[in-house]
Amino acid sequence: MPDSLECSPARAVHSSYEFKPVPFSSHTLLLDILPAAGAGRRVLDLGCAHGYLGEALAARGYTVVGVEKPGLAGDRFPESVELVEADLDQGIPALGRFDYVLCADILEHLQDPSALLRGIRPLLSAGGKLLASLPNSGHAYFRLNVLMGRFPQHDRGLFDRTHLHFYTWAGWVDLFTSNGYRIERVIPSATPFSLALPQWAGTPAVRLLDRIAHLFARFWKELFAYQFVVSAQAGESDPCPPNRK
Repeated sequence: MPDSLECSPARAVHSSYEFKPVPFSSHTLLLDILPAAGAGRRVLDLGCAHGYLGEALAARGYTVVGVEKPGLAGDRFPESVELVEADLDQGIPALGRFDYVLCADILEHLQDPSALLRGIRPLLSAGGKLLASLPNSGHAYFRLNVLMGRFPQHDRGLFDRTHLHFYTWAGWVDLFTSNGYRIERVIPSATPFSLALPQWAGTPAVRLLDRIAHLFARFWKELFAYQFVVSAQAGESDPCPPNRK
């Protein structure tokens, strides 16, 4: 399997990530979860990178606010998205309430993902949802590398050198529930062969690989999902801060 499978949007200066609108990608699945017509509903995109998800949602009628570290949003940030520059490791700015909060490939990059999850709770409007894409450190490729005594550091993918945390599905569930969320829906994303093999993208062979990877991910998400795309709601009461050793 290629060494640098795409996983995360822009989180570091050394790597430039782009919108991946291919079938079965986490970006496509996240956009598909949201209603087709925004009707002015507010979306907060945390770790918005260059604003590509926000731009797509704004075109559908959502009101989108994106948060990214100073200097990382780039010079061509879409005018249709309001940009707020802030370091999420220092907390979320007071921006009002939102119908949806997006955490697209951001939690694993933070020093304390629990703190961000707790900070999102008061930002959700009644019935609001947290949507997130989460890399799977239980994926067969990840397990095989560890079994063989390897832990590579790539520019992106499951072994992204900027990841600070590595969770399997059970770990992600524990992280969300211990911070007061109920995961209502999970959609596994497939290993992105069409992105990892761009020279053959669109060929029948790669399209078949993408389809097979998608079927395997749906059949056994803990082992074959490349990422988990989840929709979650916050409980009615604040949880106690998690006690983790």
